[in-house]
Amino acid sequence: MKTEAQKRAKKKFEATNCKQISLQLNYNTDAEVIAWLDKQTEITGSRQGYIKALIKADIERNNSK
Repeated sequence: MKTEAQKRAKKKFEATNCKQISLQLNYNTDAEVIAWLDKQTEITGSRQGYIKALIKADIERNNSK
């Protein structure tokens, strides 16, 4: 269990060093995307890690042009 001081420290760290980005997917129109993300999450164990890896790979491809 975290103390109040630990909670405040985490909140301060995240406010200074992190940006949260949300993605809303529709069960009907984005079903393939949802299924793919769920499958990749089972394999990699991290939805966030998978998405970040895709973005980093895209950055690499674009920077090498």
